[in-house]
Amino acid sequence: MILQDKVVFITGGGSGIGRACAIAYAAEGAKVVVVDLDQHSAEGTAHAADGSIALLCDVADGASVDRAVKTAFSHFGRIDAVHNNAGIASPSKSLDETSEQQWDSLFNVNLKSVYWTTRSALPMLKQTRGVILNTASMVGLIGQSIHAAYTATKGGMITLTKSMALDYAKFGIRVNAICPAAVLTPSLERWCEEQPDQTSIRTNLDQMHALGYCPQGDVIADAAAFLLSDKARFITGCILPVSGGAELGYRR
Repeated sequence: MILQDKVVFITGGGSGIGRACAIAYAAEGAKVVVVDLDQHSAEGTAHAADGSIALLCDVADGASVDRAVKTAFSHFGRIDAVHNNAGIASPSKSLDETSEQQWDSLFNVNLKSVYWTTRSALPMLKQTRGVILNTASMVGLIGQSIHAAYTATKGGMITLTKSMALDYAKFGIRVNAICPAAVLTPSLERWCEEQPDQTSIRTNLDQMHALGYCPQGDVIADAAAFLLSDKARFITGCILPVSGGAELGYRR
């Protein structure tokens, strides 16, 4: 029970990696605030994560985020951790093929949301000497073809994580990021549908990981729970790959 009595505010908790993390946090003793744009999905996760609550929130809207943070604090009386997990991955396009609206949407959801949650929750995190965790991606470190705007948001999140870690260390607040490669989620399913060769994409997803398979969200959740816990009390500014060795180099 490494998160016993901690209050964790997680965005994008209705499905995918966020749902897996919320359930893992609750299993480790945390009270989880499941935030999502889809109220039904958020409630489903909260039901599966005992002792949790679900809040409707648009992470690209500062006022919506502020209301959610204040509601969470009012309900539980504290916030120990913020997990910035909400994100979108579409469209899969090169830079010149990406519309301005698509570019702005990706940056608002994936990156500016961290701005909003941090500004709103920082006073509570100062009180608890809390933790911020960002769900980044291996593509933010190594790049990816036909996915320009998305990789830019994740690269930005990675460098932002390091700057935040330095800025908030004086308050005892740790800031880390976790970097999956591919994880079997609804978002990945949509990405697969956008690829030119759908017949081989799932085999490729398995083969890209040195460990030989594309995982479920539980492998990310276990690492995330560790980073939020006191077992990681001297870890900050860490960009942690949970990637099955996908980035290690050329393989036959």
